[in-house]
Amino acid sequence: MSDILAPAPTFNEALKVWFKIGCLSFGGPAGQIALMHRIVVDEKKWLPEARYLHALNFCMLLPGPEAQQLATYIGWVLHGVRGGLAAGILFVLPGALVMLGLSLLYAYGRGVGFIDGALFGIKAAVLIIVIEALIRIGKKALTSKLLVSVAVAAFIGIFFLDLPFPLIVVGAGAIGYFATRSNPQRLGAPANDNVVASTPGRWRHAAITIAIGLLTWWTPVLVLLLLLGPQHVLVTIGLFFSKLAVVTFGGAYAVLAYMTQQAVETQGWLTAPEMVDALGLAETTPGPLILVTQFVGFLAAFRNAAPFTPLAAGLLGTALTLWVTFVPSILWIIAGAPFIDELRNNKKLSGALQAITAAVVGVILNLSVWFALHVLYGTVTEVHSGPFRWYTFDTRALDNNTAILAGVAALLIFRFKRSVLEVIIVTALLGIVTQYRG
Repeated sequence: MSDILAPAPTFNEALKVWFKIGCLSFGGPAGQIALMHRIVVDEKKWLPEARYLHALNFCMLLPGPEAQQLATYIGWVLHGVRGGLAAGILFVLPGALVMLGLSLLYAYGRGVGFIDGALFGIKAAVLIIVIEALIRIGKKALTSKLLVSVAVAAFIGIFFLDLPFPLIVVGAGAIGYFATRSNPQRLGAPANDNVVASTPGRWRHAAITIAIGLLTWWTPVLVLLLLLGPQHVLVTIGLFFSKLAVVTFGGAYAVLAYMTQQAVETQGWLTAPEMVDALGLAETTPGPLILVTQFVGFLAAFRNAAPFTPLAAGLLGTALTLWVTFVPSILWIIAGAPFIDELRNNKKLSGALQAITAAVVGVILNLSVWFALHVLYGTVTEVHSGPFRWYTFDTRALDNNTAILAGVAALLIFRFKRSVLEVIIVTALLGIVTQYRG
């Protein structure tokens, strides 16, 4: 591949490309990163291959959707802060509009036969999609005995001990950091023999960006707190998804278990089957899979609307969730962009990331088991005994129709290698047929 770069595009030219990428970015982070590589590196030649990969490694160290953060960084390289903002926003906007439409359809269309049938089919597909993600990430992440141990410990911690997801992330990162410090070979952390020149003024840039970013991030939440009081659902949404934005290492699949625990069991915003619906709908949209949070925020506000109408509350919940999810994501990149070359080969950070990724495998295994129980058996009871937690269910209550649709989804994904969107469409149509035949 040639290293000769094309002339930098104008801002308007870049806007058109970012909007195109935002509309076409189906297939989760892997598909989105591949799409950006093809357009930005291969076709447009705006960025060299090495710098693109270095930027991706940096984004993997951060909480938040790495594909959207990579787009934000490339926009920053091309046109500074305004370029980063434009790229980050346009990467999310098309998918957010689609998700808003699906949320409205879900809220007002429940009880309609074909909608319920489609959602029934999507549930079965989501179970297999999560299992496929578990296998795919596990193959890449668990490359040593220590990393396997971290994954097992994470699963035990979240499934049996009900430990909070942020604690698991911090613990795994600490293990990776100190293991790499004492013996890098245990995690296979890369050597760092290169001395990279520091960017002048990078600390001043970071300080100013963080100050402005924090003010931008928290202002809507503080305004709602003053107007509505600390107990209002919109304030709770703002605080909860702000916290989530800080701990979303490993992508949406990993954080979904923590979000489910809070949204279903603690807050009571959604039921367990509705959370499965949320992920299924997010899989059908372009943009980051973390848009699943938008659906949760919409329904939470829609169902606790006072003093607003349900529609107005739902729209406010959507806007607030998107704001506190993606403003921090963009903030990390704009503030950290001048440091990217300096940090790209840092052994200790690389080791921390490897261990966090291994822990994510254990968390996704927990999510897979949780989904399987709720999708296939419906009624599941959570049991606590001292520090331990587990689930009980009636083994005779297997939903045969769901099991059959899950089998079809597994065949399409593992045998015929069909895309996630294709699998969801097929199972949704089969779910409609099942609904009307029943």
